[in-house]
Amino acid sequence: MLPPDAIAAVAALFIVAMVWLRTRMHYPRGARTRRALTQTGALYFVALGALLVCGWFAAPPLARSLAGAAQVSPTFARVAWFLLTYYVFIPLHRLLMGRGLPVFRSLEREMA
Repeated sequence: MLPPDAIAAVAALFIVAMVWLRTRMHYPRGARTRRALTQTGALYFVALGALLVCGWFAAPPLARSLAGAAQVSPTFARVAWFLLTYYVFIPLHRLLMGRGLPVFRSLEREMA
C-alpha cells in the first residue's frame, strides 16, 4: 500500500493530466495540424501547478479548522482540494475561450 503522501502526489498528477486532456479536447484537430501551448496556456498551467502546490500545504490546516471536532486526514483534505481545483479550472477555461484567449493553438504540420 502506498504511503499517504504518495497517494496525494498521484492524485495531483492525475488532476494535472485530467485538466490537460479536458482542455485539449476543446480545440479542433485536423489530419495536418497539431496543437501547441500558447502563452495564455502556459500561464494557465502554471496557475494550476501553483494552486495544487498551495493546496498541498494549505488544505490540511484549512480542513482541520473547518471540520471542528471531527478529524480529517491530510490525504483526504489534499485530494478534496485537488478535485476542487479541477472544477475551478473548467469555468476558467470557458472564460478564457470566451475572451478569445486560447490555451492551445493549431500548427500546420508539414507532410513529407
